[in-house]
Amino acid sequence: MPDRSAFALPIAALVLACAACSPPEQPVPEQPPEPQATQLRDAVQAPLEKARAVEDAVREADEHRRAQLDANDG
Repeated sequence: MPDRSAFALPIAALVLACAACSPPEQPVPEQPPEPQATQLRDAVQAPLEKARAVEDAVREADEHRRAQLDANDG
């Protein structure tokens, strides 16, 4: 009759090895993380808003220049 303790040791080692491979449980955060989509949206929108502001300034300068030209011609 084979010795049962000879089989128990490898089985116990296998069970411990499998238990060590499982990931640890993650703690539940107290506060949900802040959404990062707003940061991405702001990062994309900032240069567009700056370009719109520059475009408005260029249009105003052009209108002013045209008004001066019309005043000088008349």
